[in-house]
Amino acid sequence: MTEPLSDFEMSNLMAAVGPFEDRAHIAVAVSGGADSMALALLAAKWVERNGGTLSALSVDHALRADSGAEARQVASWLGSRGIDHHCLMWTGVKPRSAIQARARAARYDLLNDWCRQNRVLHLLLAHHQEDQAETFLLRLGRGSGMDGLAAMAAIVEKPAMRLLRPLLDIPKARLRATLEAASQPWLEDPSNENTAFERIRIRKSLPDLMAAGMTVQGLTETASRMARARVALEAGASQLLAGCCSLHPAGYARVQGTALFSAADEFSLRALARMLICVGGGKYGPRLQKLEHLHEEMKTAFMDGPAVWKGATLAGCRVLPIKDGVAAAGFLICREGRALPEAQQVNGALELDWDNRFRLRLRGPKNSLFQDTMLQPLGRNGWNSLVAQAPEMRTVTMPVPARMTLPALVDGQGVVAVPHLNYHREALCEGAPIFDKAVFYPRQTLSGTGFLVAH
Repeated sequence: MTEPLSDFEMSNLMAAVGPFEDRAHIAVAVSGGADSMALALLAAKWVERNGGTLSALSVDHALRADSGAEARQVASWLGSRGIDHHCLMWTGVKPRSAIQARARAARYDLLNDWCRQNRVLHLLLAHHQEDQAETFLLRLGRGSGMDGLAAMAAIVEKPAMRLLRPLLDIPKARLRATLEAASQPWLEDPSNENTAFERIRIRKSLPDLMAAGMTVQGLTETASRMARARVALEAGASQLLAGCCSLHPAGYARVQGTALFSAADEFSLRALARMLICVGGGKYGPRLQKLEHLHEEMKTAFMDGPAVWKGATLAGCRVLPIKDGVAAAGFLICREGRALPEAQQVNGALELDWDNRFRLRLRGPKNSLFQDTMLQPLGRNGWNSLVAQAPEMRTVTMPVPARMTLPALVDGQGVVAVPHLNYHREALCEGAPIFDKAVFYPRQTLSGTGFLVAH
C-alpha cells in the first residue's frame, strides 16, 4: 500500500529547500488538484509546527466556464481547515494559441506579484516525481542540452523571492494517499486528458516507456545528475564574470576580452548569456545556436582584430567592440534601441519596473498643468534636446548607445530629468513630477537565475 507523507518527511523536505527565517510567511500555489492540495495540507501543518504563516494562492485563468466555481470550491476546502486563501484573476484577452505556455506565464506573473506586494519570500510549488520525469522527456525530445535536461530546480532564486519545489522526489501516488488519509477531496482538471498538449502526450506514453525498461526514478535521477553538473558550471561562470565583467549602474556592461576568452567555451558561453539576459531585461537567454554564433564572432574580433565586424544584436542587446588599435580589447553590451517602452504620461505618483531593467518611483501630485510630462526612453531626439538646453552634458562619458535607452522625463519644454546622467532641470514648477528613485533592477541579475539543487 502506498503510504501518505508523514510530518517527519515533510520537515526533511522543507529543510532541504531552506533556510527559512523565524516565523516565516510561506505561500503555496494551489490549483485544487491532488498535488497542490496535498502540498497545502502538508505545508499548513509544517507552518503550524514552526510558528509561521501560510497563504494559499489560486489563479483563475477564466479559460473554462466552471473555473470560477472551482476556485470557490478550493477556497471553501482550505477555509474549512483554517488556511488563508487568495484567488488571483487572469484578466484580459485570452490567447488562441500556445494556451498552456501563456497561461503558465500569466500564472507565475500573478503569483510573483502577490508575493512581492505582500513581502513573501517563499512560494511552494507542488511539482512531483512524475512531473520531473515528463519535463526531462519533453526537453530530451527537443534536443536540449545540459541545462534543459536538468529539468526543474528544487530551488529557484528570484530577485525578490524563492520558488521552492520540495516534492520533486515524491511519487504522485503518495500525494493522493496523503489526501485520502485526511479525507480531503480534490479536483480533476479535464485538460489533463487533452492530447493536443505535448506534455499530456508524454504523460500518456510513460506506461509504454516503463514497459520498455525505463523508470520514473531513473529519469529523475538522470535529471538530478544533470542539475548537479549545471550548478557546477554556473559557479564557474560566476567566477568568470567576477573577473571579466564590469556592470554600470546605468545598465550596461564592459567585458574584458582576455578574461572572457581565456576560459573554456562552456564557461564563457554561460557568462555571455547571463550578461545578455541581465542587460537586455529578458526572462530567458537566447537560443544556444545564436549564442554560439555571437560568441564566435566576438572571439574572432578579439583574436584577429574586428576588421569589418561592427558588432551585433541579440536578446535585446547591442554588442560592440571596444577597440585597442586593430584588435578588440573588450566589448560593450548595452540595451538595443528597439522594442523599448512606449512613452507614457506621468501625472501624479508612479512606481514601476521600466523595461524590465529599472525600478522607478516618481512623485508629484496630480495636476492638469503637467499633463504633457512623459516618461520615455531618452533617444536621439531627447539627447539633442538635452545638450541644447544643457551644453555641459556633452562631456558625459557614458557610451552613446547606452545613453539612448535610459529612462527620461520629458515635457513640452524639453528634457526634465535623466537620473542616470545626473541631470535634473533646475527651473521646475512647484509640484512638477520628479524622479524619487531610479535604480538598475533587471528581471534577471548578473548572478544568474539561481538554479539550485536541494541540499
